[in-house]
Amino acid sequence: MASAAPRGRPVTGPPVVLVPGMLCDAEAWADVRPRLPGPVVDAEITAPDIGGMAEQILAAVEGPFVFAGLSLGAIAGFEVARRAPERLLGFCAVSTNAAAPTAEQLAAWAGFDRRTRAGEFDSVVADEILPTMFAGPDPALHRRFLAMARRVGPAAFRAQLAAQATRRDAYAAVAGLSCPMLVVSGERDRLCPPGFHRSIASRARNASLRVLPEAGHLLTFEAPGAAAAVLGDWLCGLSLLSKES
Repeated sequence: MASAAPRGRPVTGPPVVLVPGMLCDAEAWADVRPRLPGPVVDAEITAPDIGGMAEQILAAVEGPFVFAGLSLGAIAGFEVARRAPERLLGFCAVSTNAAAPTAEQLAAWAGFDRRTRAGEFDSVVADEILPTMFAGPDPALHRRFLAMARRVGPAAFRAQLAAQATRRDAYAAVAGLSCPMLVVSGERDRLCPPGFHRSIASRARNASLRVLPEAGHLLTFEAPGAAAAVLGDWLCGLSLLSKES
């Protein structure tokens, strides 16, 4: 789904494809999107495997694009980097993990799936997922996330859990990227801490790392101004580089 550029900004340059995370929809980028230059496209990831999600992203636009993925969205993006690196003009990874799943993660996801099949979707989201999303208690943010998760729903959640289990180590894909990379982390992200992002940035050929103070995992909700500024400035820098080349 294409989104209009902010009023007063020219719609120029390649599209930016925004990809949400687990239990997120396009609302995950709602506070960031209006401040981004140029055309923006929201891609959905609903396939039950990472490869299928990567193909959904690649089908969202034709030709070269700039990728920006949040959490699971970035993980699907790493698969895009494996399959079609020539289409990537820039890669932004937010609140994510490039490592293969651990045995503990696989067991936790299987448990979430069993409970969701048993009709416990709401309690899984509220008791297991929500506490990992934010740096601190904020009732308004909690309500916003829960509403978004309910829109996504249990069927899509189960597909996302299945996809998580098909992940593989993505550091080689990161190292193989020739395009500029932006890696963004929340300083207080308990799910994907800053160390994960330092590992990603250290593997890339041309990466910038930004750690947002006092932000947790869903930093596009918790620190939207800082997230929009970092991503917007980086995108403008890409435009300048393309004009100079």
